[in-house]
Amino acid sequence: MFLISLPALQRNTGILRDVKEAAGCHLVLALKGFSCWKTFPTLREDLDGCCASGLWEARLAHETFGKHVITYSPAYGEAEISELLEFTDHLDFNSLSQWYRFRDMIFAHPRFQAGKVLCGLRINPQCSTGDTPLYDPCVAGSRLGITADQLEHADLTGLSGLHFHTLCEQNSDDLETTLRAVDEKFGHLLRSPQFTYLNMGGGHWITKPFYDRERLIQLVKETREQYGVEVWLEPGEAIAIHTGVLRAKVMDVFISAGHRLAILDISATAHMPDVLEMPYRPDVFLVDSTEPVAVAKPAVMLPGECYHLAGEAKQHAYTYRLGGPTCLAGDVTGDFSFHRELKVGDILVFDDMAHYTMVKTTMFNGVPHPAIRLLHASGEIETLREFRYEDFRDRLC
Repeated sequence: MFLISLPALQRNTGILRDVKEAAGCHLVLALKGFSCWKTFPTLREDLDGCCASGLWEARLAHETFGKHVITYSPAYGEAEISELLEFTDHLDFNSLSQWYRFRDMIFAHPRFQAGKVLCGLRINPQCSTGDTPLYDPCVAGSRLGITADQLEHADLTGLSGLHFHTLCEQNSDDLETTLRAVDEKFGHLLRSPQFTYLNMGGGHWITKPFYDRERLIQLVKETREQYGVEVWLEPGEAIAIHTGVLRAKVMDVFISAGHRLAILDISATAHMPDVLEMPYRPDVFLVDSTEPVAVAKPAVMLPGECYHLAGEAKQHAYTYRLGGPTCLAGDVTGDFSFHRELKVGDILVFDDMAHYTMVKTTMFNGVPHPAIRLLHASGEIETLREFRYEDFRDRLC
């Protein structure tokens, strides 16, 4: 099951509230990273709204969060624009061709005429600061964002904002580097009275202990003063990081070609796909009755449980390859070592599984989807959703 800690979410949003108030900016939840909407009544107290990657996320934000809605998509259809104009507050476009296609329709809408919906462009400052090409919108040939040369002699009538998103799990020094590139290529637009907002996107690891929040605050203040614009931040991971775990049960253990293998009731490809896509190696804990052998603790702990942090392969006495129950040969989380042999029925806890997990899960192979549960400050565990066979059956008909 996915187990999310409400107090941990509140800890993160409290940090974000303090940052946005000190910086004088707006901060919204990126639904692409975390969209467990039954937690929204708590999150909305500290945040200014949500950003959406398309119509359905925007509707979810409008219907369940109830504050500011920012919408950006690489492409919209006419029916989507028509519906979004009824409730979104910012509507950002990925290309001039999309903007030109829909701007007459937007200009004619009463909410646009009343200033209740503002439109912007996503820009590409062509400044890569990350290490993983899969998550870098500034790679050569990127489909995300408009480059400076494309805006030369362009008709920008009706636009109010610029929007960039170039970071992924990064500190504020990379934001500073990006802002220099933005100023060099787009500063003349931001200094124009026409442009009233700048969206700095997500990827800011604001709630990490090592993150330089004071530098972020200073950068936002300087940006506001330099251009006279409102600044928006839209982190997803910073809101949900270190707030949830995925608890798995060992279904089988055996040896093959000299390797110990453990088959679990959860799947890397179906339930934590970033393990394969990023890729990355999550921390794994064995729940045991004996005292833990490591100081590290998972994000969410239950009373009466002891947690043993698994090591690298061969670090401890017993190394297992942890695999899922699907037919995909590569449905493997990795090789982990434990202080004792694993047995059927053991519980393994995969740490930090609230962000970019539930939003990306599938029902591949008809593997049962983990339940979603919420841990309250009182210790009560609330079941938000149990998945049934009918959820699988009805997806494709």
